[in-house]
Amino acid sequence: MNSRSVIIRPIVSEKSYELLAANKYTFRVDSRAHKTQVRQAVEEVFGVRVLDVHTMSVKSKPKRRGYTSGRSREWKKAIVQLHPDDHIELFEGQDIE
Repeated sequence: MNSRSVIIRPIVSEKSYELLAANKYTFRVDSRAHKTQVRQAVEEVFGVRVLDVHTMSVKSKPKRRGYTSGRSREWKKAIVQLHPDDHIELFEGQDIE
């Protein structure tokens, strides 16, 4: 699996902003990727040192639109902790406190 195809996009939420203070970054990753592939992809794409990777599967939720009912898609989330000396400029120009 290609490193660029493992990481789909960063996740922007209140919880992910809180984790940035602890040098942890949250990404949506390919559902077939495992922790080692996520670690190698982050190190290769962003040029940083990864200390720890936590992955979790986000389950689908029931959704409705009028009379039509269905479910949202399942996806995989990875929380990556970096070395204290490294950081990723995900949101340039944003002050995170």
